Amino acid sequence: MSPAELVAAVVLGLVEGITEFVPVSSTGHLIVAGHALGFTGERAKTFEIFIQLGAILAIVWLYREKFRTVLVSLGREPASQRFATNLLLGFLPAAIVGVLIHHWIKARLFTPVVVGWAFIAGGIVMLIVERWKPVPRIQDTADLPPRVALGVGLAQMLALIPGVSRSGATIIGGYVLGLSRTAATEFSFFLAVPVIAAAAAFDLLRSLDSLVATDVPLFALGFLVAFVAALVVVKAFLRFVAHHSFEVFGWYRIVAGGLLLWLASRGFLGGA
Repeated sequence: MSPAELVAAVVLGLVEGITEFVPVSSTGHLIVAGHALGFTGERAKTFEIFIQLGAILAIVWLYREKFRTVLVSLGREPASQRFATNLLLGFLPAAIVGVLIHHWIKARLFTPVVVGWAFIAGGIVMLIVERWKPVPRIQDTADLPPRVALGVGLAQMLALIPGVSRSGATIIGGYVLGLSRTAATEFSFFLAVPVIAAAAAFDLLRSLDSLVATDVPLFALGFLVAFVAALVVVKAFLRFVAHHSFEVFGWYRIVAGGLLLWLASRGFLGGA
């Protein structure tokens, strides 16, 4: 592992862990950071799979009692069955569409320019929703109706566009559909587990030929950094949304999107 690769592993692991579960788009940040660090190509894409798994492990660890209870009681407890059903309904829309157009998305949309415009569009939507201030009717994910879970899943399809943000689409989608900010955020966390795990498995199967033993230290470092960063950020983010709106993230996205478009137009990040 060269010094440059060491820096890339730490920086990208931090970027993934910090941005995966807040509504700013981890994919968009990774694309930009990867371009800036010169860490791109098939090897970089495989590395991103591992750091996403590190971030997901943080959610599994933090909510381990919840997941354990559901798994143990799934055959007999209506609450566990509803939880599993809601995750399935939230998972399927993006999973089906993602499988159908996965290659086209990877080939055409993973660019700084697309990310920049998606940042801005997502930020504007956030500000509009916060001005609207939907009235929360559902305070706990345990009370989430299946139709709302499906609605969040449909909103999640927008996150197939790099820069939109999976967490942003699901959190704002849930908020618009009547979930409180905290409940929408928690459901987004839960939904991330099957969604990202399935996407990572799909990508990993396609990347098996590019895996080599010498990359294990690099991938393991990125995985660990992403796991620790996500642990810290998830706890802090839940405390934040309990008392604040999402406006700061909307403004951040607009400013960051404008900056990305400017940098891309100057050739610093690649204009394609």
